[in-house]
Amino acid sequence: MVDYSRKGSVAILEVNNPPVNALSLAVRQGLAKGLSRAEHDSSVTCIVICGKGQTFPAGADIREFGNAQSTTEPNLTKVVRQIEGCSKPVISAIHGTALGGGLEISLGCHYRIGLQNCKVGFPEVHLGILPGALGTQILPRIIGLKAALDLITSGRHVSAKEAQKLGILDKVVTGDIVNEGIKFALSIQNNPFHDRCVSNMAVKGAENAEQMRRAAIAQVKRRFPGQISPVYCVKAVMLSLELPLDEGEKKERELFSYLQKSGQAKALQYGFLAQRMATKWQLPGGATSSNTKPKVVKTSAVIGAGTMGSGIAMCLLNAGIPVLLLEQNKQFLDKGIDSLKKLYFDSVRLGKMNQEQAKKCLSLLTPTLKYQDLRNVDVVIEAVFETMSIKKDVFAKLETVCKPAAILCSNTSSLDIDQIASATKRPNKVVGTHFFVPAYHMKLLENVRGKMTSPETIATVTNLGITIGKVPVLVGNCNGFCGNRMMFPYSAEALFMMEEGALPQEVDQVVEDFGIPIGPLKVADLSGQGYYKYDRPGAKIPRNNPDFEDMVLQYCKERGIARRKIGPQEILERCLYSLINEGFKVLEEGIAGKPQDIDTVWLLGYGWPRYTGGPMFYATQVGLKRLYERVCHYHREFPTSPHWQPSALLRKVAEGNIPLEAWSQQTHSQL
Repeated sequence: MVDYSRKGSVAILEVNNPPVNALSLAVRQGLAKGLSRAEHDSSVTCIVICGKGQTFPAGADIREFGNAQSTTEPNLTKVVRQIEGCSKPVISAIHGTALGGGLEISLGCHYRIGLQNCKVGFPEVHLGILPGALGTQILPRIIGLKAALDLITSGRHVSAKEAQKLGILDKVVTGDIVNEGIKFALSIQNNPFHDRCVSNMAVKGAENAEQMRRAAIAQVKRRFPGQISPVYCVKAVMLSLELPLDEGEKKERELFSYLQKSGQAKALQYGFLAQRMATKWQLPGGATSSNTKPKVVKTSAVIGAGTMGSGIAMCLLNAGIPVLLLEQNKQFLDKGIDSLKKLYFDSVRLGKMNQEQAKKCLSLLTPTLKYQDLRNVDVVIEAVFETMSIKKDVFAKLETVCKPAAILCSNTSSLDIDQIASATKRPNKVVGTHFFVPAYHMKLLENVRGKMTSPETIATVTNLGITIGKVPVLVGNCNGFCGNRMMFPYSAEALFMMEEGALPQEVDQVVEDFGIPIGPLKVADLSGQGYYKYDRPGAKIPRNNPDFEDMVLQYCKERGIARRKIGPQEILERCLYSLINEGFKVLEEGIAGKPQDIDTVWLLGYGWPRYTGGPMFYATQVGLKRLYERVCHYHREFPTSPHWQPSALLRKVAEGNIPLEAWSQQTHSQL
């Protein structure tokens, strides 16, 4: 797992644990053994730690979280301390990424160099934990308190250029990272390095520490509402000011252990793994993501230059894929081009890309009013009005002009893909690609397979989604597919409760307190329902609307509806449990292949709070028996609402206490 070699007086420890050189127990053991060997070799004057293949150790091995291997000696902290206490200078030579434990290994080294395109960071906060191998204690000593608070609480990745500016990297290099590491090691081998050992450093920039702490706490509560790990990250970093390294190490470990055992950490780590699993798919006939080869997409077209079309075009252009943008008239086309130019202008202004990159992306755009110009493209994505007749008309035209091998995609949010495909003679090459608003920003791509959609088509749009920076999730064809179908009962219950006695703000407040950013009635109000009032046209802050409340009271009075007080628990259950029950139906019908797919859809597309794992994972935290009992209760209370009909799969997993990982297997057996 760690290859040991020597070039002259330089010992080279090359981590070899593909694909990302995760810091597993075997790697930690290899590093400890290699360090000891180099330290006891009198012909070695300095040591270089690097990674083989595509990256420096990219982080801890998440598969070991919570099991015995994660704590088996040497743990990562011991390795970092061994590096830091080495009697010979140790240099980390970074390429690819050094994240989490990988960065802690680097920070334990006395010198750090990196290739110009490498990135470093501490993403642990997104997994519900904190850097647990001295990261919170040594980073403030190297780059200062303020910068350390920012990096550790945000979880952001830092470029080589910024890392050098902050003081994480001593030098940014080009060329072969191993050779550069050896060259740098030889240049410093005779230099004293006592003051480069972090145990001999004090925290930098500690003036106004209390003010920085308060500012950091306020920021993380705004950025991660409801999540506890960012607050604990601040606590841990602030301890570096108060305690020597040995005591700080113990306190950091206590805080890490508390977080690691928390429900939020389990949910966040589940969500992380679920997202990685989302691109893996399997069809009933045996085709899978691993045995189906995608077609290469070199050219594309987008039909419709409105909000969705221009956003989708930007995704393709950013990935270096040429786009033909087609509209029905010059006025709409010019408006779409102006919209794209503004999006790129804003990207440059916000520092997401430079002027040259934006210019290069726009150079790949070809506006057109002629369907005939689409004759040679590999993929077409339709993004016109959500009306079946219009979409079928578009696909009929595409059938006549596009080459036989072209894949035809519809950005529909709920319409029947098979009906759309019926307008063509190639239903095997028709697929839904449901982007979310704004398409250039939202990560989710809900790929919808029809009855005739081929495995090759599915593989191609999955690969295309990854290429353009999305997380593609394959779902089946039904009204609303996966996400929007589950939204229907959620939204319906919010409306029913408003009629029965709850006010809009009461319903929305409960849902928002749970962690969903915008309540269902505020979402509905975006289309002008009037549940709230606004200070002026275009204002975004909703205020209680007494006129609407009076109207509801009058409506109920005229119809003899006796209103009642509806408590927060009932509001929460009726909104969320109806949604989750529908999720089980989505799973049992094969619309979603696995519960992790449903959770990924809701985490990335609908603002479900990540620290609860997604609706299906949340069901396990509520308790499956409890959930099933409450669904049955509401089915008895509201027998005319079909969404309260208990899912057969929910009943089965509740009665058998079947773990989430096995739910998909139950859909193939007798329910």
